[in-house]
Amino acid sequence: MNKLIKKSSWLEKIAHFIVREPEDKEELIELLHASFEKNLLDSDALSMLEGVLQVSEMTARDIMIPRSQCYMADIKSPMTDIIGLAVETNHSRFPVFENNKDEILGILLAKDLLRYYKDPGSFDLRDMLRPAVFIPESKPLNVLLKEFRSNRNHMAIVVDEYSGVAGLITIEDVLEQIVGEIEDEYDFDESEANILEDKFGRFRIKAVTEISDINNHFGTNFPDKDFDTIGGLVLAHLGKLPEIGEEIKIGELSITVTRSDSRRVHALLVEKIKIDPKP
Repeated sequence: MNKLIKKSSWLEKIAHFIVREPEDKEELIELLHASFEKNLLDSDALSMLEGVLQVSEMTARDIMIPRSQCYMADIKSPMTDIIGLAVETNHSRFPVFENNKDEILGILLAKDLLRYYKDPGSFDLRDMLRPAVFIPESKPLNVLLKEFRSNRNHMAIVVDEYSGVAGLITIEDVLEQIVGEIEDEYDFDESEANILEDKFGRFRIKAVTEISDINNHFGTNFPDKDFDTIGGLVLAHLGKLPEIGEEIKIGELSITVTRSDSRRVHALLVEKIKIDPKP
């Protein structure tokens, strides 16, 4: 029992440290930082608590994946195309539409596509769809997270004031605002090199990789006067923020955007093009 008393949680320590209730959010944050400076909180706990406070003031509009960057499946597409989309993107679920992207029929789980291989003749894609959840752009994130947990949904379709599809949001998107980015097996580890070769001879590259490193690795001669990174080179070449899956050719390189958000490019897939010598 004495041992349990000695190991009081960091929340209890904060309670002892705070001698009076904070009067507003700013004062609460100051107290949390003061607790961190007194080693009552570690950096991860401080970051998560700040994330919780931030989420309470954010809406779906703030973090949704814009419609232009959403992978969706057309119910009328051949099954080979829909399966190809699942394989190519490595996503676990997709909105399925009919006629246009504002007419969402439901959500397709990639794992349900396995049923197609079992009996292609009797497979009905419509029967496989799960109900789609629609939310307004103004939906508070803390309320949305509670609904995700209670309804066991992982994705919601965000609609604008005219009931058109504005984008989508997942439970992972909300949680990342609290705990930071949640990486999967297709993401980079921060400790990994910026340039990694895959088994097909292509290269997974972090967008923050410096132009000089790209030139050294691929034998290219890209200028770095106006931008320092390969991500900057891509943005300068396109003149806009690229969509996920967008492919461009710059010099001897074929570059595909594999990860990006509404603010910046995160990762690229690069392949060197074999250019035949001029006769």
